[in-house]
Amino acid sequence: MSNFWELSDGDDVAKTGGKFEVGGGNDFEPIPDKTECVAVIDEAGVISNQAGLKLISLRWSILTPVDYKNRKVFQKLWVFDQDPQAKNPVIKQDKAKKMLFAIDNNSGGKLKASGKEPTSELLQASVMNKPMQIKINLMKRDDGTGMNWISSVSPRGGAAAAAPKAVAVTEDDEVPF
Repeated sequence: MSNFWELSDGDDVAKTGGKFEVGGGNDFEPIPDKTECVAVIDEAGVISNQAGLKLISLRWSILTPVDYKNRKVFQKLWVFDQDPQAKNPVIKQDKAKKMLFAIDNNSGGKLKASGKEPTSELLQASVMNKPMQIKINLMKRDDGTGMNWISSVSPRGGAAAAAPKAVAVTEDDEVPF
């Protein structure tokens, strides 16, 4: 029989029972509302949710400010299918496409220039590891917890770009992407 389930101290993993909690290290407070950061996309892909609806999933890694360095913020862009939980799915999808265009524009514009619908491979080749200025907002939940989301992107340093420099959310309180 394999000793895979034996712990490093020789103890039996079965003593854990049906409950286990990793202590410490990952109990981050949300980043404060309207925080400006420089960040890069370090994961990008086209995914499908449990209902089979297709969307883009991005993971941003913060470079500055140093207080949030290496923190991750996740972003979902409903550019293919419409988000069934959105108050106005059509408006949310349009905002997601504008956000994706701004991200692409700040990354060199290869995604739109390809003329193709984004794929995981195309996203990874086009938008990853390109520093951008982002604004992180905080959505407060009914239970008192909060969730961060990306409300705008612009070129690093906030300089004007050839295309719209930022996509900002001004409508209702839901996460728009």
